[in-house]
Amino acid sequence: MAKRGPKPKKLVDTTWSGDFAYALGLLATDGCLAKTQTLIDLTSKDKEQLQNFNKCIGLSLKIAKKNVGYENEAWRVQIKNRIFYDFLISIGFTPAKSRTINKISIPDEYFFDFLRGCFDGDGSFYSYWDTRWRSSFMFYTSFVSASRPFILWIRKEIQSRISIKGHLGSAKKKNIYYQLKYAKGESLQLIEKMYENPKSLYLTRKKLKIDKALAIMYGSNKCLTK
Repeated sequence: MAKRGPKPKKLVDTTWSGDFAYALGLLATDGCLAKTQTLIDLTSKDKEQLQNFNKCIGLSLKIAKKNVGYENEAWRVQIKNRIFYDFLISIGFTPAKSRTINKISIPDEYFFDFLRGCFDGDGSFYSYWDTRWRSSFMFYTSFVSASRPFILWIRKEIQSRISIKGHLGSAKKKNIYYQLKYAKGESLQLIEKMYENPKSLYLTRKKLKIDKALAIMYGSNKCLTK
């Protein structure tokens, strides 16, 4: 009889919480599950994002530099653990997932925490003065994915909760990617839900963009920063 190896340890507490759902949103966008081993990688140009991830999963994973091309630098954390890897697969993650990821099983009460993680991973927020109209200040919140089923699932889940539709488009650089974009009125509703909990973690750089836009519209009292 072949000798069994050591039983894998449970390194990550997979009890659902807002922070844990946020961490999964980061993994769903900037993360990667290896095909041939139980390795999970999260790469970002924002070191803060990886620090937030570590806080959310309760580990102090090493944050290492990663070269992603000429004069480009990013950071990464990696964890190799069978139990956490299998958990991610069980809720909908897929190895090398950029084009294959679809629905992720997230408890209803933590969906917007997950979405905030997706936003901090592959989302964007931008604002500008529209010169076509007098005193017209515009802004948009958007999400990007190489997987059409995943972006359609996000759109459906958002619409079922706060009845906003957004606009779905596509573009091509090296490969086709899909963008789900919400304009001013819908964007406000979405932002309020994503940052509803004042104690939630977020990427400071993106949050400041939102706060500056809201300050232009409403004054500093509307800002969402803690």
